[in-house]
Amino acid sequence: MPKTVIISGGTDGMGRATALERLARGDRVTVIGSSEAKGRALLERASSPDLHFVRADLSSIAEVERVAAGIAERHDAVDALALFANRVNPKRRETPDGLERTFALYYLSRHLLGHRLRPLLDAAPAPVIINVAGVGNTAGRIHWDDPQLTRRYGQVRAQLQAGRANDLLGVAFADTGSRARYVLYHPGFTRSGVDGHENPAVRSGLKLLARFFARPVADAVGPIVEWIDRPPAEPLHAVDRGKRVDPSLKTLDPDDAARLAAYTEKLLQSLGP
Repeated sequence: MPKTVIISGGTDGMGRATALERLARGDRVTVIGSSEAKGRALLERASSPDLHFVRADLSSIAEVERVAAGIAERHDAVDALALFANRVNPKRRETPDGLERTFALYYLSRHLLGHRLRPLLDAAPAPVIINVAGVGNTAGRIHWDDPQLTRRYGQVRAQLQAGRANDLLGVAFADTGSRARYVLYHPGFTRSGVDGHENPAVRSGLKLLARFFARPVADAVGPIVEWIDRPPAEPLHAVDRGKRVDPSLKTLDPDDAARLAAYTEKLLQSLGP
C-alpha cells in the first residue's frame, strides 16, 4: 500500500536518493528544500505526479510552521518523516529569529517538524521518524550556558552540538507516547552533499576523500528505505554505521533530553507571537 513520506533536505544526496527510491515503490513523497533550482531538477528527474516539492528555508521558524501547515492541508496521515536538512556554516550566522543558524536548521527544524506533524504521524498505521545525524559519536556537547554559541563559535563546535541535540531529541520524542517509532541513524561518511561546502578548497578536499573513502549513497539509504516499510518495534532505535547503539550511552541521557526539551519549548515561547 502506498505510503506518505515527508523528507526535509531532500534535493541532495541521501535525501534525494531516499525520495527517488520511495517513489519507485509507489509512495507519495513530499520533498522540502531551500533551492528552487534543485527542486525543479528533482521534479524533472522523477517525472512523477506523486512527487511534491516545497521550497523553504527551514532555519526559519515561520517557514517550518508554514511547511507543516501545508502538509496538514494536503494529507490526513503521514507514514514517514525523514530528516536530513543541514548545512555547515564556517562563520557564525543568525537567522531572522536571532538564532545560530546551525542550531536552527540542523536541530530546531527537526524538533518542530516532528512535533508539528505528530498528529498526522499518529494517524498512520505504522509511523516512523528517521533522524539522520551522528548518533554513536560522543564528541561534542550541549553548551548549556550558551547554546547559541555567541561567545565561542566554530563550525565543528556548532555541528557537534547540533548532532548531540538530535540524539537527545530522539530520546525525548520517544518518551512522548507518540505511536511513531523514532530512529536515530548515523550512516558514516558518505558521498552525500560533498559539493555543498562554501569554501572551494574544503569542497575539493571533501570530494577527494569521498572518491576513496566514502560510502556510496545507495548503500547508506538502504536501511532508511527499509525502516519506512518496517519501522522498528521499540520507541527509540539508534544505529551507528550498521551497529546498534547502546541506549545507556552518555549522549542519550534522559535527563539531558528532558533539559533540552524544556529549553527548546521556552525558547520557542520567547520567539512566538
